[in-house]
Amino acid sequence: MTAPRSDAEIPAWLAELGLPGLVDIHTHFLPERVLDKVWAYFDQAGEHYGVEWPIHYRHSEQDRLRILRELGVTTFAPLVYAHKPGMAEWLTDWAVDFGHRTPGAVPTATIFPEPEVATYLAKALDAGARCVKMHVQVGAFDPRDELLQPAWGLLAEAGIPVVVHCGHGPIRGAHTGLDVFEQVLRRHPALVAVLAHAGMPDHDVALDLVGAYPGVHVDTTMVGVAFSENFAALPADWSARLADHADRVVLGTDYPNIPYPYAEQLAAIAGWAEADDRLGTKFLRAVLHDTPAKLLGGPS
Repeated sequence: MTAPRSDAEIPAWLAELGLPGLVDIHTHFLPERVLDKVWAYFDQAGEHYGVEWPIHYRHSEQDRLRILRELGVTTFAPLVYAHKPGMAEWLTDWAVDFGHRTPGAVPTATIFPEPEVATYLAKALDAGARCVKMHVQVGAFDPRDELLQPAWGLLAEAGIPVVVHCGHGPIRGAHTGLDVFEQVLRRHPALVAVLAHAGMPDHDVALDLVGAYPGVHVDTTMVGVAFSENFAALPADWSARLADHADRVVLGTDYPNIPYPYAEQLAAIAGWAEADDRLGTKFLRAVLHDTPAKLLGGPS
């Protein structure tokens, strides 16, 4: 089964797989003034990251939503994240509202280490938030902060997935590192955590955490595409190791903030499936739809 070579080929490929659509657990929709600042940062990626990062889907919100539908994305988590105190609560309010009023989107939330975090997180969960985002690198905070412990406890109890960017990629942060986040998992072993970018660049360590904790998953965001392979190449035995954890891998893309077409991520995943006989079509169906749909289905 030939992987899609362009975005236009994705719908036919999904039909071949027998899938009703894609479920993407890692996309970004933000208030316009915030998104403008994010895109301005990526415009200076050469300075920040040492590599150019042109936004491939730099369109209006309505056009970005239309493109997602045309790609075959039927369900997606529009993730938001805060970089300073006092920001996470109003971003969460916006994300919950966006999720309720936007077809295909699920309500989401974000957290930041501050005294109010458990209050606004509980409010968001009561309002139907089905996924939470935390960005350790951008937020420049320690995920082990005692202020966050009540929030981790709420999420573990509710069974709501939290997509955590805690790896060192694309650049090391003050508190990044899978070893740091593992200390959170030790205190909250029931946490349903999705390691964004499969823990990039420490993909092997990420899979070790998947093996050690029953709620830990990895998402595919920017993993294995040509752009990322230049600075965070996958280990040679990646597909073989995925075969041991095939039900803990979920589609993520970083749409729209990616410097290449959406189809490139799907082609990378298809390549992993083809590389090991234990994966194949069953793995693709799980990653692209079944497992993320289960995670985003709401509280247990």
